[in-house]
Amino acid sequence: MSLIPMIADLPVISRPRERMLAHGPTKLSDMELLAVLLGSGAPVKNALYLAQELLVGGLTALRSQEVAQLTRRRGVGQVKALRIAAAFELGRRLADEKEPELDACKPDDVARSLMRRYAYSPQESVGAYFLNSRLQVLRESSNIYIGTVQNACGSARDIVREALRENATKVVVYHNHPSGDPTPSMEDRQYTKRLQEALQMVEVTLHEHMIIGRDRYYNVLAGGL
Repeated sequence: MSLIPMIADLPVISRPRERMLAHGPTKLSDMELLAVLLGSGAPVKNALYLAQELLVGGLTALRSQEVAQLTRRRGVGQVKALRIAAAFELGRRLADEKEPELDACKPDDVARSLMRRYAYSPQESVGAYFLNSRLQVLRESSNIYIGTVQNACGSARDIVREALRENATKVVVYHNHPSGDPTPSMEDRQYTKRLQEALQMVEVTLHEHMIIGRDRYYNVLAGGL
């Protein structure tokens, strides 16, 4: 019978921790993410092999198992079982957590919420907050456009249309940079200018265009076009 190699013996591009560091968690499979969570395997199986065994039946089947059941699985033990249970409980609490009401005149609050949402998103997404004259949020529309901003000309029409439907007087537009760096590109500035002009035609003000990075953000209008 062939021996299962240790994780350290695998090529770097196949090791889940290294892959997560290089590409972020969204690029890892369920098995790889679970292997990172487990931290180690057992004497006769590495963490990837153990994760594969635990995922027979899928994530739903794994979630339904109590700590005592998991502990009885060969190679799991109490510490790994508790990690798995804790991860599922955190996921459940996150799903139940309601976003706080946002005041669009407090860009730090808006940015913190958006950074939590888009920090590791692999694609650019354009969204907007539609405001009244007192800068109160009438509605948020996320994922108005998914793709690069330089190709997002259609989203300007959608934003104008939704602003009119909401009877908004101001709009805060945002999009994320998957690289994590919110520094605006020339295309970002051009898009901001086109959107500003399009909204002015219907007497709506572009209050701000926020670019969301991994741990910081950039206000294009405040920074100067």
